[in-house]
Amino acid sequence: MKKPKARIADADWIGLTDVGVVARVATGDGEAFAELMRRYNRKLYRTARAVTGDNGEAEDIVQEAWTRAYAHIPDFRNESAISSWLVRIVLNEALGRKRRARPTVELDETNEHQMSSVIMLPSCRVDPESSMSRTQVRHLLERAIDTLPPDFRTVFVLRTVEEVSGAEVAQQLGIPEATVKTRLYRARALLRQELEKSVMVALSDVFPFDGARCNALSNRVMASIGLLQDKS
Repeated sequence: MKKPKARIADADWIGLTDVGVVARVATGDGEAFAELMRRYNRKLYRTARAVTGDNGEAEDIVQEAWTRAYAHIPDFRNESAISSWLVRIVLNEALGRKRRARPTVELDETNEHQMSSVIMLPSCRVDPESSMSRTQVRHLLERAIDTLPPDFRTVFVLRTVEEVSGAEVAQQLGIPEATVKTRLYRARALLRQELEKSVMVALSDVFPFDGARCNALSNRVMASIGLLQDKS
């Protein structure tokens, strides 16, 4: 009778490489599979969400992808990163659903030179005091990303959000790397336009000065010029 592998404590998963985790999954280790999902659920969800633009469908796709991945994990040969293999499964499922729903229409390519003035999204440093602001910015960006055409959105999320290389995105999507670059430029340009519209609407609300702050200043001014009534 085959001796089962020893249980790994939660803290010990941190030091185990993807190769080690996958090896344990291949033996039927359920805890290892749960760890693999913890590591890549967000990447796979973002990938599916980029293709579909729908939260519920993206979750369904990821669930189906994990089911397929588990069934075929013994076939994984470590010829590429496990993340790439998983992303390919998600893309196959997501794009397959998209093709079954309607024929794929290729988007027109855009001259890169015309896209030279594009938005560059800065990375945010962790600051607990600005968590609310980051959440608001995140919602703004999510809404803007959702306005992108699906092909552009997929490239943007993989390249900019998940930081997948252009070469790997091209391989995953089965398109030339030059097309990846062009779609990324176009996606950024469209995002810039969408964000500019949102920002312009919000400009009327910048530097708010009302409520208690406004009343306090008014009272100080009134007091300084002797117009504040003594209510005692």
